[in-house]
Amino acid sequence: MQYREFGKTGWNVSEVGLGTWALGSDAWGDVDEEQALGVLEEALDQGINFFDTADVYGDGTSEKRIGKVLDNADERIYVATKFGRRLEPHEPEKYNKENLERHLDRSLENLGVDTIDLVQLHCPPTDVYYKPEVFEAMEEFVEKGKIQYYGVSVEKVEEGLKAIEYPNLTSVQIIFNIFRQRPADLFFDRCRQENVAVIPRVPLASGLLTGKYDKDASFPENDHRNFNRNGEAFDVGETFAGVDFETGLEAVDRLDEVKPSNYSLAQLAIKWILSHDEVSVVIPGAKSREHVRDNAKASDLPALPPELHQEAREVYEELIKEQVHQRW
Repeated sequence: MQYREFGKTGWNVSEVGLGTWALGSDAWGDVDEEQALGVLEEALDQGINFFDTADVYGDGTSEKRIGKVLDNADERIYVATKFGRRLEPHEPEKYNKENLERHLDRSLENLGVDTIDLVQLHCPPTDVYYKPEVFEAMEEFVEKGKIQYYGVSVEKVEEGLKAIEYPNLTSVQIIFNIFRQRPADLFFDRCRQENVAVIPRVPLASGLLTGKYDKDASFPENDHRNFNRNGEAFDVGETFAGVDFETGLEAVDRLDEVKPSNYSLAQLAIKWILSHDEVSVVIPGAKSREHVRDNAKASDLPALPPELHQEAREVYEELIKEQVHQRW
């Protein structure tokens, strides 16, 4: 496992982390506790020291499961959680210090810690980025010792660019993968200039970029790849990165044709993201120990050949860009 500096924090984090949405088992089919703890333990065995979670993943289940493995970890583990999506209704006016601190206290209890390493606003409405008092509240949480650093998880490039204007913002989490290439332009430039850590999420486009699905694939009723294909429950960009499933399959077939023989498609997708120096840590999810091992191995594989980068760009330009580029 290779490690990278995490923005201005001084942390050295594994360049492949672990996204734990699936470990809350509320939008990825059923994942029991034994299975989830096995995934977390395997991540530690693979040298992964960065876990990303949120208070809405299983209504706190994911946070609690991470809390169970923290005490037994021999190495320093960095935990990033997110809050804001539990607000009802989920409107800008609800993003105030009192509401956020109540949710923060719940996450502290779930994780069983006194201070959370990184807390991120969880894809709030765009207007929240124009409310300085929200970021002032985050500063207060730092002063109280409840969090060490704060960041944002965004849906749109424009939201990330606005968030970076706040001087003490530590990180921006954003969808970035072979199917969502827009952040590599202006957004990455600004993050580099301000030394803001970049956390790409949805690196495998909800499994599309693993190459294991075909047009006849079906998903459980409680899996967002079944119930959110058109954005019925939340932003459609979180499901298959917003790409039409059939178009995504066509794109994956083209990538498979140029894949180096020593790579899985998932490893190719992760390594492509890691080829961008601005990336601090990529956070693929996993529901099995095998998935964790496969994802982690991408870190130590050799650099992708130039022709692969060229094909990835052509696939994006020819098949994907029109669907997603200006939308997010």
